[in-house]
Amino acid sequence: MLLKNTGQRWAGLFVAIIVLLLLMSASIVYGYTDTTWKIAIDSFINFNGSNEHIVIQTVRIPRSFIAAAVGASLAIAGVLMQTLTKNPLASPDIFGINAGAGVAVVIAVTIFSVGSLQLFTWISFFGAAVAAITVYAVGSVGREGLTPMKLTLAGAAMTAMFASVTQGILVLNEAVLEQVLFWLAGSVAGRNLENLTAVLPYLLIGWIVSLFIAAKLNVLSMGEDVAKGLGLNTVLLKIVIGIIVILLSGGAVAVAGPIGFIGIVVPHMTRFIVGIDHRWVIPFSALLGGVLLLAADIASRYILMPQEVPVGVMTAIIGTPFFIYIARKGFNGR
Repeated sequence: MLLKNTGQRWAGLFVAIIVLLLLMSASIVYGYTDTTWKIAIDSFINFNGSNEHIVIQTVRIPRSFIAAAVGASLAIAGVLMQTLTKNPLASPDIFGINAGAGVAVVIAVTIFSVGSLQLFTWISFFGAAVAAITVYAVGSVGREGLTPMKLTLAGAAMTAMFASVTQGILVLNEAVLEQVLFWLAGSVAGRNLENLTAVLPYLLIGWIVSLFIAAKLNVLSMGEDVAKGLGLNTVLLKIVIGIIVILLSGGAVAVAGPIGFIGIVVPHMTRFIVGIDHRWVIPFSALLGGVLLLAADIASRYILMPQEVPVGVMTAIIGTPFFIYIARKGFNGR
């Protein structure tokens, strides 16, 4: 643990906020269209309708806010899932929740021609909920009941199944393939503020409730028997956690597609920095999730310039080695 006392943690939180704001600013300034910090500032105080100002106001500002919000949501969802399941690999993408939300949206677009942002949001929530319930049910089957390994395998199986269904639907409906494919790779490009405002109320609920239940998560992490002995209503808490995860994961997928590995990498980074107290882990994870996704998005603009790599590809490049490390450490013993 790097930050050992309250003063250091508050200072670390302040530094994380500054880094997040700097990366959001950098996301607004840097990219294929050549702009400077002065041009970006002028677009706010003296908008002149130039191409640079239009790009900043209509493309990069929404992209910056969406990346910060989605990164924060996925990171918090990962913290909650790892605490709930006692599984170091738990995250919305590994347990198939992102894939479930994604396939629901693809079905809505390709088969039912849904185009409403509000409907996208609710359809994404529905798909995330179905995936979460299915993975939990499959992982609970058998004499041993629910175990971290069985949950991981159930999540991997459901992710593969949802991916196959998605690919099958797109093959049968090639007209929508190009429209959906970039979204399925996970991207914050080409979105506008309407996409974010459609899901922002649900994300805010998830963020705020997560902070309110942080102390109870500390009790739950001691073990269910201990938590019950201390008077904690574990059934109600688990239901609340499940709802928050669905809101955060479903909302993130609705606006940016299924972006992976943020929910695995960030919680472990955060615990290394501040320890296991969820009253600090949750806010730090939210900030570091935004930082990681913003950094990945900025990098994705330069890898194959003038083409852009979907940010979901960048997070996979970052997260895959970390996933392998955590899998070996988590299941082979510490």
